[in-house]
Amino acid sequence: MTRVMHVIARLNVGGAALHVMLLAAHLPAPAYENLLVCGVVGDNEADMGYVAAEKGVPVTIIRELGRELSLIGDLLTLFKLWRLMRRFRPDIVHTNTAKAGFVGRVAARLAGVPVVIHTFHGHVFHGYFSPRKTRFFILLEQLCARLSTRIIAPSAELKRQITDEYHICAPDQVVVIGVGLDLARLAALPRHIGTFRAEHGIPAEVPLVGIVGRLVAIKNHDLFLQAAAQVVRYVNVHFVLIGDGERRAELMAQVAALGLSKRVTFAGWITDVAPVYSAIDVLVLSSINEGVPISVIEAMAAGVPVVATGVGGVPDLMPDARYGAVVPLNDLTAMADAILAAIHESAHDPDMARQWVLSRYDMSVLAAQTAALYQDLL
Repeated sequence: MTRVMHVIARLNVGGAALHVMLLAAHLPAPAYENLLVCGVVGDNEADMGYVAAEKGVPVTIIRELGRELSLIGDLLTLFKLWRLMRRFRPDIVHTNTAKAGFVGRVAARLAGVPVVIHTFHGHVFHGYFSPRKTRFFILLEQLCARLSTRIIAPSAELKRQITDEYHICAPDQVVVIGVGLDLARLAALPRHIGTFRAEHGIPAEVPLVGIVGRLVAIKNHDLFLQAAAQVVRYVNVHFVLIGDGERRAELMAQVAALGLSKRVTFAGWITDVAPVYSAIDVLVLSSINEGVPISVIEAMAAGVPVVATGVGGVPDLMPDARYGAVVPLNDLTAMADAILAAIHESAHDPDMARQWVLSRYDMSVLAAQTAALYQDLL
């Protein structure tokens, strides 16, 4: 039996947490014994810990293992992780996200864990912090890379960034393994059924354009709303924001200022997103920085046309125009034009897009690739 300890800062709504929980669930006994270690979610975040419970993944909470940096808290986290590792005796420690990657890798080496792996689900080297703070985090990741047996990047572009652009480590230390999801239900999802529109007062006959993600600055909802203001000049269309976060009040004020109050719905957190993908006609991603965005994978599996900014792993995810439209970052005209084209499905091939993501991003595929890496390193 191979014992694996998965370490992540928190199980908030997002691709990293979902991937980690599903990965642990797809590495079954008796070949694997999994333990997921995490902190607690923030005040403005939704908790996805229920997924681990549904999948039967054991979870240990270290409250100090949150997002925020704290010298005393991080030292306490380091000690608690080291003590837990000495008790659990993992063959592999697999860390995820920046802070958990730092304390988790240090604790693993202090505990004598044979194999230490870190996954970059994205990075914080662009669009998050000041130049000085960014340089600090780059230096920290460079140091942590020396503690890592291997580093996983979810896309070829992200590997290029962390090796060639930010010089975190040598290319031969990085393995590309994508983000895995349970996509079968979305792939079988009929279009335009269910009660989502009726529940939110959205007319059934109006095209619906949606964005799925936390309401935080890095997701760049400003571009989405500004594009919406342009699109409504040419077509009767409605827009919906799925998610919540610290910018909700600010974005609602922006909707009012743009004269979009009757055209935009804030739907908040939704646990079961399948009805959303059945209802919407276009999925938009407007982010400044991404790893491999979960919402884009889910939309492609459900046969929904996608318009996304060409950041992070997005170009690798949509290398063909028939899968979706990739637009330059902060290009408002390109974003609006692509949304208008997607409403009319000018180039989208839903079957081709669906088969593409199923063959590369279903968790059964990614779990097998990760297990092969584990055994190779052991």
